[in-house]
Amino acid sequence: MMAVVMMLFCILLIGVEARQVVVERRNLLANGLGKTPPMGWNSWNHFFCNINEKIIRDTADALVSSGLAKLGYHYVNIDDCWAEHDRDSMGYLVSRRSTFPSGIKALADYVHSRGLKLGIYSDAGYQTCSGTMPGSLGHEQKDAETFASWGIDYLKYDNCNNEDLKPMKRYPEMTRALMSTGRPIFLSLCEWGDMHPALWADKLGNSWRTTMDIQDTWESMVSRADENEVYAEHARPGGWNDPDMLEVGNGGMSNDEYIVHFSLWAASKAPLLIGCDVRNMTNETLTILGNDEVIAVNQDPLGVQAKKVRMEGDHEVWAGPLSAFLAAAAFYTGEEVNIETVHLS
Repeated sequence: MMAVVMMLFCILLIGVEARQVVVERRNLLANGLGKTPPMGWNSWNHFFCNINEKIIRDTADALVSSGLAKLGYHYVNIDDCWAEHDRDSMGYLVSRRSTFPSGIKALADYVHSRGLKLGIYSDAGYQTCSGTMPGSLGHEQKDAETFASWGIDYLKYDNCNNEDLKPMKRYPEMTRALMSTGRPIFLSLCEWGDMHPALWADKLGNSWRTTMDIQDTWESMVSRADENEVYAEHARPGGWNDPDMLEVGNGGMSNDEYIVHFSLWAASKAPLLIGCDVRNMTNETLTILGNDEVIAVNQDPLGVQAKKVRMEGDHEVWAGPLSAFLAAAAFYTGEEVNIETVHLS
């Protein structure tokens, strides 16, 4: 766990000209997506399996009405538990009739009508992690074609019930299947960092989990940030380290702690996927998630993840280059947090 306590927390980002930073860009998944970390919302952290099409529609509406969509929160991602327990007679996934009676295609059409994108969930095993719906193992092509026909824009691809097959063997099947559909679909790989996907997943996905699931506690949050920082050199446009979704607004931490959480994820070039109920956000939560200066650090086109560059006792300094002469800093004292971005000349 990071040597950070509630006495003082500091993130410091000092920007330099992009031409001064030489970074090798590898060939990534050739779908043209993920030039900056994805931003949006995911159902799991707040709703778990208790989801339905009304929640998804209302969430899309809330992202628009709150102004978050204008700031870049475009993905509305359905996590586990959206499908029936069994495939149909032709082997296709079927949305759960009791909770998604209109079907996923109709839901995608609605989300798109709001100017947003729809994400969905599957698993590289025979069942998903909840055990309530089929995984895609052995059905990769059929499922990819199904997702494309529905208008899906993002796939979170989990790693449960995998018959002990290595993810390096299973994940490429879905990558190839998605590419064959001709529809650009952001591919988020989720094997919890077990086999260090940052070292090999850049050609397979647009993001890869580097940690186990986050919990809505300070200890869990800072440990995920610390584990994710180890792989900083592997993050770049087209492929991002993923320390899991945001817990901001779910109630397990103080607002000051959530500010640190959001600032760390932004500096780490992590996907900014909201995990709370955006239909019922407090003003404080909206202010944190809507901080355009912090978002700008995350979305900086250079795409270099911040790293810890100095540690003194309980204090840490995180730094990384931006694409222009910019600086962003967050100072946490346990009493107040100040986040600023300034031009340096």
